[in-house]
Amino acid sequence: MSQPAAAPSVQYLSFFIAGEEYAVGILQVREIIEYESVTRVPGAPEWIRGVTNLRGSVLPVIDLGMKFGLPPSAINRRSCVVVVEVSFQEGKLVMGVLADAVGQVLDLGPGDIEPPPAFGMRVHTDYLSGLGKAGKKFILLLNIDRVMNSQELRAASAMAPDRVAS
Repeated sequence: MSQPAAAPSVQYLSFFIAGEEYAVGILQVREIIEYESVTRVPGAPEWIRGVTNLRGSVLPVIDLGMKFGLPPSAINRRSCVVVVEVSFQEGKLVMGVLADAVGQVLDLGPGDIEPPPAFGMRVHTDYLSGLGKAGKKFILLLNIDRVMNSQELRAASAMAPDRVAS
């Protein structure tokens, strides 16, 4: 009798925001770019840091720390932008997430992921898909598709209409 196949592990990319380590599924990460000039867009929500040029295309850059109610992220030499794809309408919206630094690539199996606790989190638990166990610490696993509501995604996509892909 054969053993049932073990559920495969999933890879996540971790990064730091305001001293906290977060991670997103690696399949939603397009690339990591150096933080360079970001142009503020008048009238945009405060948590939209602005837009930057990504190989000739406009890329909205989101400050998740501000979205989570924290102070604006301070820019330092390790600051970078994690370029992610977010489900939006019938396609994908490509946007940048400002990070204080990139952490590591994690391989997490089903036994390495705990449900998010209902209390004590700085981040709204709806934004989390779970807590990933990495050694003795936990990393907050973001469900990047749920972090912004449809109205907020529309605001971001209006800045970069050429960054919405089917």
